Amino acid sequence: MFSDPRTSSATTRARLRELAAELQELEAKLRLGGGPDKIERQHEQGKLTARERIDLLLDRDSFAQEIGLLIAYDQYDGAAPAAGVVTVIGRVGGREVVVVANDATVKAGSWWPETIKKILRAQEIAMRSRVPIIYLVDSAGVNLPYQGGVFPGQYGAARIFYYNSIMRRYLRVPQIAAVMGPCIAGGAYLPALSDVIVMVEGTSFMGLGGANLVKGATGQTIDNETLGGARTHTAISGVAHYRAPNDEACIAKIREFIAELPPPVRMPASIGEAREPGRPETDIYDLLPDDHRQPYDAYEVLKCILDDGHLDEFQADYAKELITGHGRVRGIQVGVLANNRGLVRPAGGGPPRFGGIIYTESAEKAAYFIDLCDRHRTPLLFIQDVSGFMVGAEAEHSGIIRAGARFVEAMATATVPKIVLTINHASGAGYYAMAGQGFDPDFIFSWPTGRMGVMEGESAVQAVFGTQLEKLKREGREPDEKLKAEMEKVRADYEHQLDARFAAARGYVDAVILPERTRDALELALRVSLNYGGPHLGPFVLPPALIGAPFQ
Repeated sequence: MFSDPRTSSATTRARLRELAAELQELEAKLRLGGGPDKIERQHEQGKLTARERIDLLLDRDSFAQEIGLLIAYDQYDGAAPAAGVVTVIGRVGGREVVVVANDATVKAGSWWPETIKKILRAQEIAMRSRVPIIYLVDSAGVNLPYQGGVFPGQYGAARIFYYNSIMRRYLRVPQIAAVMGPCIAGGAYLPALSDVIVMVEGTSFMGLGGANLVKGATGQTIDNETLGGARTHTAISGVAHYRAPNDEACIAKIREFIAELPPPVRMPASIGEAREPGRPETDIYDLLPDDHRQPYDAYEVLKCILDDGHLDEFQADYAKELITGHGRVRGIQVGVLANNRGLVRPAGGGPPRFGGIIYTESAEKAAYFIDLCDRHRTPLLFIQDVSGFMVGAEAEHSGIIRAGARFVEAMATATVPKIVLTINHASGAGYYAMAGQGFDPDFIFSWPTGRMGVMEGESAVQAVFGTQLEKLKREGREPDEKLKAEMEKVRADYEHQLDARFAAARGYVDAVILPERTRDALELALRVSLNYGGPHLGPFVLPPALIGAPFQ
């Protein structure tokens, strides 16, 4: 018997609280961008900062979720907070939107390699869910020392403009660009490929080359305002469509554009009255054990996430190591797949099973349930705490490879929105089956306790040094200090790479979220996803009527 997590003292549940506090401290630092001095300089230029612009744009008091805040925080000696661009999902006039805003307090908003990654991710969200995307441009262009990671390649800056074009020509995704500072060289194609361009008088510039480059290339002397300012592009070139006297008026104009858009063709999901969860979300801090290897009551965790704590469990008595069932998040019906940690005793007898491990029966159960939800157009919520698929003679003889393939195929080809929340482990092929990032879930979040990797640090030590340790054991010897140091180095390296912040810094998750904001994040992600009633497969799917249209 395991102890009831509800009766454990708070003193034994410190790990999640510590990780949450560390996350909040890091995020507060990153949100300052280039720091108070750079913020003040932005104000002196008569401009708002990227985050101030976003706050003014989005509906007041509505929840917004930043995507990729931790990207690159542990690279470039800390000089690229949030990779110099803020990407957010939120609401404008009650309508879900994606916002991309250059942070000019970070190296003048120039593009790092990771900046490209964040912009592409934001565009993919807009494309997959057909929600409007708003670009708040204030960038000096490519960060030249890192141009090798920005300019070339399939997923270099050119792909931004490819996505612009696909959204504009085929997907009918509204794209609104506000040039609120410099917009130089190839970056000028981003607004040029948008539906609407607004420029701010006196502070914005758009051009393939600035005044200095023009003088060097042609010998012509001209100032930036005359070359490519707001009045030039609205009155002479006709490149821009509107000009605004300041940032505030520009933002107001964008809100007006969004209000004028026709309503989206939403997925006909079941949405009822939003209800409170069965348990406060803050109870999660006392439910998860400090040691990630220890069991906990997954059903009690689900009560903190689902409306009324209610789960209409599917095949409740079968393959109990994987929980499947229907529930609601703020009134939105979802199909839940959650790993059930701890030892589980099969109803038909036999040895206990390890929760968090996928067996043949649980793989088959999951595949059937996913197909059921897909037929009924019910979005899927994967709650990951998975260590992998079962191995060994019994598992192989039961056909786990075939069953696992069915699980993966059902998940990969499901056309409904897929949202992922990693609680603890996201390991091995189990991570893939539970809608890992490679399968393009609509959103993927993690709690601070998330651990993403092929295997745990201790398992890696055994994989690397196992043979050597066995030999020492047979000889009756202990590892010497050198070997112990090497083992500890491997263990520490794996532990570092398993950290949720490490994953977020590399874009493996969209955001690390606090337990008490879980329902906010899931609801917004679901509502963004439900803007589109067609198939949610890959970054975008062309409407069938348009595939091959030019050749008919």
